[in-house]
Amino acid sequence: MERWRHEVLGLFRIVVGFLFATHGAAALFGVLGTDQIQAFVWPGWWASVIQAVGGLFVMLGLGTRYAALLCSGSMAYAYFTVHQKDALLPVQNGGEKAALFAFAFLLIAFLGSGAWALESSLRRDRELVAAAD
Repeated sequence: MERWRHEVLGLFRIVVGFLFATHGAAALFGVLGTDQIQAFVWPGWWASVIQAVGGLFVMLGLGTRYAALLCSGSMAYAYFTVHQKDALLPVQNGGEKAALFAFAFLLIAFLGSGAWALESSLRRDRELVAAAD
């Protein structure tokens, strides 16, 4: 299994980023069966922006660790301010998605982007240009 670690991490990053980005985009634009959130309303609209943009950055593998850390923190904030006050356990307070996203992004922040990240391609291109000089 270690042989495919880099690819599996890349696939995990892409899927988690995609799911998060679509969750945010649905609220921002009122699509996919979700009501559109009013612009600039704290914290919902800002959370949706972080979800859409941060999820896209993670999915593409651009600034992955920083974007994932921001996404993880936003979901931890959502869990403790929205869900935790209703009950102790995520299954009781409806916070399963927030908890899962928080820990999934924390894992990505620590392990990195894995395979197929645009930042890796950009880094290789810069190294090739520097080597040619």
